[in-house]
Amino acid sequence: MPAPHWPAPTATAPVVASVRLPGSKSVTNRALLLAALADGPGMVRQALRSRDADLMVAALRVLGATLTPVHETTAAVDWQVTPGPIRGGGSIDAGLAGTVMRFVPPMAALADGPVAFDGDPHARKRPMGPILDALRALGARVDNDALPFTIHGPPAGGEVTLDASGSSQFVSGLLLTAARFEKGITIRHVGPPVPSQPHIEMTIQMLRAAGVTVDDGERDLWRVEPGPIAARDLAVEPDLSNAAPFLGAALVTGGTVTIPGWPRTTTQPGDALRYLLTSMGATVRLSPEAHEATGDLTVTGTGRIEGIDADLREVGELTPTIAALAALASSPSRIRGVAHLRGHETDRLAALVTEITRLGGDAEETDDGLLIRPRPLHGGVFHSYDDHRMATAGAVIGLAVPDISVENIATTAKTLPEFVQMWTTMLGER
Repeated sequence: MPAPHWPAPTATAPVVASVRLPGSKSVTNRALLLAALADGPGMVRQALRSRDADLMVAALRVLGATLTPVHETTAAVDWQVTPGPIRGGGSIDAGLAGTVMRFVPPMAALADGPVAFDGDPHARKRPMGPILDALRALGARVDNDALPFTIHGPPAGGEVTLDASGSSQFVSGLLLTAARFEKGITIRHVGPPVPSQPHIEMTIQMLRAAGVTVDDGERDLWRVEPGPIAARDLAVEPDLSNAAPFLGAALVTGGTVTIPGWPRTTTQPGDALRYLLTSMGATVRLSPEAHEATGDLTVTGTGRIEGIDADLREVGELTPTIAALAALASSPSRIRGVAHLRGHETDRLAALVTEITRLGGDAEETDDGLLIRPRPLHGGVFHSYDDHRMATAGAVIGLAVPDISVENIATTAKTLPEFVQMWTTMLGER
């Protein structure tokens, strides 16, 4: 029996709250995979505990790594990771996690036997061709172009050309394992611009911190030299993209929300919230102790949201929250550069138009994004499409529009397993 719809709380006063975020999913899954490929045991501290992270842990165990929780809570865990020989013969469940279905296959290609992959029904519709074709070009054998598939290796590595315009994960997935290939890997992108470049920068920064030689001096070309990946003790940053609905609550309610531990320097795309929310009428301040690595990010709204014209190509994951705010704004908004969101957990552009329109809003798709015009909204069901960011977008709209109910709020466990508790606690902290 499906879970009942979640009645999204409507704010009755300006929100005043401090919200501590769990670790970054993007950093967690990269760190776990690199630790499993390293030249010795390492630690990944404050790793996110969520469905996507749990799927990554399970996949790495199938491939022969030992991951032992040293300290854990419901939202975070410190993992002791001991690499082992990469083992074939198993099956990996990717769920709906792009970081599992695109980061793990290159590692699986190095296994001593075939490795099978499958995932949730919608995962079978997500683009996989570019990375699977790349593995074929490097010498692996893959029996399908999408989930489910089986990989037979090992490939030697070398040079490969692909079109990564559908997802930066195609590049990051190859980069993360490239140093373990006998010849390393040279990746050349050919096609429209790669979206979410900050995620590739995150991958490269983490590789270099582990002693891997990466040359990214030429546009759309990445060279990784073969060699060891150094074991590390790494602490995971808070997930800045998951701050979006909470900081958005400050705009919607004319309140103030603070996120402690915001890194002053980061490759996380979520850091773009600072200028995006400023453009939509918020006051944004990062606490002034500049000598510290992190500060407290405080966003204060006036209760009036300004429309925005923004290219979100590099930060597409923020689109559902920005669209939800735009649906409540006082002037029209245009979101550009996010055509690739049609291949995410769901077709996010079509889903956002459908749900905003269902509630009485005025939204339409463009070739590469959305147009959203001000129009009074009414209550109704906001469908999540099993997409965590759609679910949190519904919660944002529910702050201002009574009688919004969100279908399958449990899907937020993909990256925020305690979302409902965090949301209701935020609304109670006045």
